[in-house]
Amino acid sequence: MGRSEDADYQTPLVHTQVSESSLIRTGNVWTAVAHIITGVIGSGVLSLAWSMAQLGWIAGPLAMILFALVTLMSAFLLCNCYLTPDPEYGPHRNISYLEAVRNYLGEKNALVCSLFLQVGLFGIGIAYTVTSAISIRAILSSKCFHVEGILANCAYGDASYMLLFGVVQILLSQLPDMHNIKWLSVLAAIMSFTYSFIGLGLGIAKVIGDGYIKGSATGISASSTAEKVWSISQAIGDIAFAYPYSLILIEIQDTLKSPPSENQTMKKASTISIVATTILFLGCGCFGYAAFGDDTPGNLLTGFETYGPRWLIHLANACIVIHLVGAYQIFSQPLFGNVEKWFMKEFPHNRFTKDDYTVRLPLLPAFTLHPLRLCFRTTYVVLTTGIAIIFPYFNQILGVIGGMNFWPLTIYFPVEMYLTQMNIEAWTAKWLMLRIFSIVCFFVRVFALIGSFQGLITAKLS
Repeated sequence: MGRSEDADYQTPLVHTQVSESSLIRTGNVWTAVAHIITGVIGSGVLSLAWSMAQLGWIAGPLAMILFALVTLMSAFLLCNCYLTPDPEYGPHRNISYLEAVRNYLGEKNALVCSLFLQVGLFGIGIAYTVTSAISIRAILSSKCFHVEGILANCAYGDASYMLLFGVVQILLSQLPDMHNIKWLSVLAAIMSFTYSFIGLGLGIAKVIGDGYIKGSATGISASSTAEKVWSISQAIGDIAFAYPYSLILIEIQDTLKSPPSENQTMKKASTISIVATTILFLGCGCFGYAAFGDDTPGNLLTGFETYGPRWLIHLANACIVIHLVGAYQIFSQPLFGNVEKWFMKEFPHNRFTKDDYTVRLPLLPAFTLHPLRLCFRTTYVVLTTGIAIIFPYFNQILGVIGGMNFWPLTIYFPVEMYLTQMNIEAWTAKWLMLRIFSIVCFFVRVFALIGSFQGLITAKLS
């Protein structure tokens, strides 16, 4: 490949380097809200009616409100960790969750955090791949039954649709970072509100049409106490999956312009987002349970396939797929950034890790190609797609991921960083309050995780 300036314009690959120092942050409170909503209002909202059915009319709404408050508290703690004080050079930006943990708590904690963070982000990619295939299959099945009749064989496999979703993600994954996907995040946020409101509206319409509210104070009865405990455990895991966005919060905060301070903007965006999503979550969960009672499906929209207008169900499922295309990127970009920064740190002089190449092809606009980005991100998408094909279990996967991530990433590390940042002395009132808060949440996490693993194993063996 030629190296001269003239040769650069004569060859299809042009060597370039981009400095992080040239990054211009242009985000505001509304772009942050779009990122958060894209991350929070995901496939998890579709399982909330099922969670309500397991918990009942008392514990169900209470659990959602408590998780919302915990998530908001965690977000406020993390917002303060974006800047690390440095008396010599001034405040230092932590551009990722992992970097904040490293700067406040040290390398050992960063290694532990990295494990949970990467596994959690990887698991979310698997869950979103599974959910997209379910929605595509629902559209095709509904059309098949409409044309061939209710007794027709309209069973469709998931694998081909997961592969299609994976191909789309391979292409989108070549976008460099969070700063380049604001348009995708806004589109995904619009889609998430659309299908959530469709589910809510259909639930309200069915309750009005039936003329009464289904369900009970204690939820669905089980054949044994153990079975009921497992179902409650999995329901809590699903709710835990639906709310927290701690693992991408600092990455979102790093897209914000200043002034006003990033801390102030992010807290405002978090409050707006959590209030809006909680109202929507309660609506979908409560009206879904009220509409179906003990027959509440794991995925709310699948319950309306024989009830609601067919075109509306198709629209909702199409919106889910479009939303998950964006949500997959929102949660994958932090993992991409962490891994690629490690490679660049370990191999700083290797052209495979540090160089960009501009590709110019006939009839197409020029685009940038980064060898490390192309190889790693493609491999990542292939792995998430492959595992999703092996474990295509919606509710169980959501419960496992929610149970794994909830305590370490949403509670433990934010609390520890806050204690370090504020120099809070041991055994003071605030120290005790935060420690008790962390311990209680840890036991909730263990309970949710055990039940969700049990559900996943049972689903795989059945």
